[in-house]
Amino acid sequence: MRSTLATILLAASGLFMGTIVQAKDVKVGIVQSTSGGSAALYGIMQKNAAELAIAEINASGALGDIKLVGIHQDDAGDRGQTVNIFQRLISQEKVKAIFGPTLTNSAFAADPLAQRAKVPVIASSNTAPGVTAMGDFIFRTCATEPMVFPGVLDYVIKKRAPKTSAQIYGIDDMLMKTAYDVHKKALEKAGIKIVATETFQKGDVDYSAQLTKIKAANPDIVVIGGLAEETANIVRQARQLGIPASTIMLGANAAISTKLHDLAGPAAEGFLVGSGWFIGYDSPKNKAFVEAYRAKYNTNPDTFAAQAYAAVYVFADALKRAGGADDPVKLRDAIAATKDLDTSLGKISFDASREPVLSAKVLELKDGKFVLVSGD
Repeated sequence: MRSTLATILLAASGLFMGTIVQAKDVKVGIVQSTSGGSAALYGIMQKNAAELAIAEINASGALGDIKLVGIHQDDAGDRGQTVNIFQRLISQEKVKAIFGPTLTNSAFAADPLAQRAKVPVIASSNTAPGVTAMGDFIFRTCATEPMVFPGVLDYVIKKRAPKTSAQIYGIDDMLMKTAYDVHKKALEKAGIKIVATETFQKGDVDYSAQLTKIKAANPDIVVIGGLAEETANIVRQARQLGIPASTIMLGANAAISTKLHDLAGPAAEGFLVGSGWFIGYDSPKNKAFVEAYRAKYNTNPDTFAAQAYAAVYVFADALKRAGGADDPVKLRDAIAATKDLDTSLGKISFDASREPVLSAKVLELKDGKFVLVSGD
């Protein structure tokens, strides 16, 4: 009888201890688009980088007994799916943070759910103004369009002194519409006359009508508000239609992708864009990240991969300082208090609006690769 009771107690003890170990696991959502057209150019990279960071952190033992458990969900670039995924991750999976989503449209639809549930969101590709304004649990590690585009324009002004510009942007995408506003404001402030404004919609593949009008206006520069795939097609078709190489092409931060040159070919040479990161950033943390990413995925990471990787490390550092994830407010406060954390992006902090404090850089596509032409 005593032997049976001892066996039962021992078994119960084992189950209880097992529960404690499991209770130390911290679930985090990774909501990145790994399908759904052009969104997947970013989402796959972000998912890969987030999972790489989680594996590294767990292997390092930096969080003690705590292990991060990443739960990836593909929203296919569809904001309706993003909302459903956020609801499931928050109410069923009980995640303690969410990394993503890939697209800004999706963020504006789904982030308020996390805000109400007091689940921190750390975005790595939502660069439109107003994202962190949705609530004090919303953060991002990506440089915003207002942070980087003025620097790109200043670089072009010093290099070519343009007098006129044309704009072309995606009219049915929140990110691109806000990027257009940022670009327009910067151009007007610089005294550059806008001689043509054209729009396109998601799914468009032929931009010849818009580009023919832009060519007729003969601008010194063309500013493109599009994602990488759209931007690549516009740049390629612009050169095919005879818009000369002397007309400089500038893009939104969202256009940065290792696939841009693959899609646009030689036409993309000289393309300029602003960023908070570039692959040749000379720091031990970044070099280690690039090498680890190449080793695991047999390809180079892009800006959004670097930002997703940094986001996980920001969360892990805050989780450690907060002493765990049981108190969401304490965890949120720890993320907000991040100060000069050394990451793949360099030293990162958050300002009072939970925006990243980063050094803006200007990148140019040369010989098929983005290289630093201005910035630290």
